[in-house]
This record gives sequence, C-alpha cells and structure tokens, in this order.
Amino acid sequence: MSGLRPVLLVEDNELNRDMLIRRLKRAGIEVISAGDGAEALRLMAEAQPSVVLMDMNLPIMDGWTAVRTARADSELRDIPIIALTAHAMEADRQSALKAGCDDYATKPIDFPGLLAKIEKLARP
Repeated sequence: MSGLRPVLLVEDNELNRDMLIRRLKRAGIEVISAGDGAEALRLMAEAQPSVVLMDMNLPIMDGWTAVRTARADSELRDIPIIALTAHAMEADRQSALKAGCDDYATKPIDFPGLLAKIEKLARP
C-alpha cells in the first residue's frame, strides 16, 4: 500500500495501539497515532491521513464526538474513518455509520478484514 498518506490510529489502550501499529507497519503501512479524540482531530488536520482507525471509547473526547466534529469540518469531512469498537451488535454498527464513520471493525480485530477495509477506503 505504498504511495498512501499515513493511516491515523486513534486508540487509548497502549497495548492495543502498539500491537496494531506493529501489524500495520509489517503490512507496509505508515502509521501515526493519537490517544484521544481531540488529539486525533489535530493530527487529522495536520497530516490529512489516508484513513483514520477510530476507537470509539476514548478519554478527553470520545470517538463519537471526534467523528461528528470531523464530519462538520470542511477540511476533515472527506477523510475516511473506520470505527474500532468492542461493541459487536448490529445496532452499534449502525450507530457508528450514523455518526459519520465510513466502515466499522470490531475488537478483537480481524486484521486481514481491517486491511481490506483500509485498502478499499484509503485516499491516495
């Protein structure tokens, strides 16, 4: 997946964040990371990532608020966002899509499935 801008991983759990960063890098993806929604919005504006992987349960500003804020901002609204959450019910998926996420992945992460979603949504 060379030629892409970096992927922004937003995850407050350090173990989950480190594991995903290692796996994404092994797949040839450049990664930047944030630990909360406010930091994610700042990095989205600065880096204009190809895709955002957004944990929805975050400190300071949760993923739901960060996604809605990004969708209301003309500079950020077109950046694809994939929700990452432990909530696996169809209603949770619908809530994430309604909040403005482009796709949805449940934890534990199906890594090949996540890579396919990144490839499908990534902006060059």
